[in-house]
Amino acid sequence: MPRKLSHIAPDWWDYTTLDSSLINDAAKLSEKDLRQLSRPGFKVVMYDTLEDFYLAEALEYIAAWRQSTADNPVGVCGPIGPTEQLPLVARLVNELGLSLKTSHFWGMDEWYDVETKKEVPITHPLSFEKADRELLFNRIQKKLAMPDANLHFPKGDVKEFVQSWNAGVRCAVMQGGQGDIKHWAFNDPLKRTGKYKNEPPTPEEYRKLGTRIVELHPITLAQNARTSGGGNITMVPKTAITVGPKETWLAEKVSIWQAGTHDNPLGQRLTALMISKGLADSAVPMSLLADHPNVQFNYFRGGLGSCSVEMH
Repeated sequence: MPRKLSHIAPDWWDYTTLDSSLINDAAKLSEKDLRQLSRPGFKVVMYDTLEDFYLAEALEYIAAWRQSTADNPVGVCGPIGPTEQLPLVARLVNELGLSLKTSHFWGMDEWYDVETKKEVPITHPLSFEKADRELLFNRIQKKLAMPDANLHFPKGDVKEFVQSWNAGVRCAVMQGGQGDIKHWAFNDPLKRTGKYKNEPPTPEEYRKLGTRIVELHPITLAQNARTSGGGNITMVPKTAITVGPKETWLAEKVSIWQAGTHDNPLGQRLTALMISKGLADSAVPMSLLADHPNVQFNYFRGGLGSCSVEMH
């Protein structure tokens, strides 16, 4: 039986092409049900307050960078969205006097300008590198600061960024948020075209994708306008550079942070259910983490919401 068309964008794959029974099962999950989805290799953690949530996220940076030495450099791959943890990381580094001279950082993604065939400049209002520097790295005392050579931001020419993942630096943790289209970084579902017109890529095919330039699902454009641009979707580029599954599987741990400000109540439940049950499907890219050996989903209880119908 052929997969149904997307309820959102018929030219794309996305979670609305799943069997309705799976979506309905996810919608029924309570907070207690979510916590019980933990299994070996997949851990669900709940936080009572946003202060505790973002502090815990910031401490993942500190725990990783504390392991770094000249002989065994360690890095973190971090997101833009959420960003609330970034100033906390800078404050902790400064207060603890933690030298980052041997530590590394990978940015997860960046917008791509199709006209210049390059990443957007740091002057672009939505530049991810700009946000990382302003919210985190520019706030760290110079005597503790990470060398610029250890900061790896995705570029239009991805070769140098890809090489940095295979240069002897251990990625202790890759953090991320979850978008409305169930992505991490900009690993969106693919378009429904060519060999993937009737079936999405197999999980094995999708996991072979590395850092690359991607066309973004319409829902991702709308989400970034909502969360970062005041709703002005015209300022959001339609293409981006993203870290791929290939690099993701080099990270010792993948830690996803859901405060309720990015994905909705259904999405927060659906991907956890699919990962817990080993239901990997590339129409729901986050579900592919079912096969990663160390994944943690972190939830703010107050952001879980409900999937019950409520008119506004």
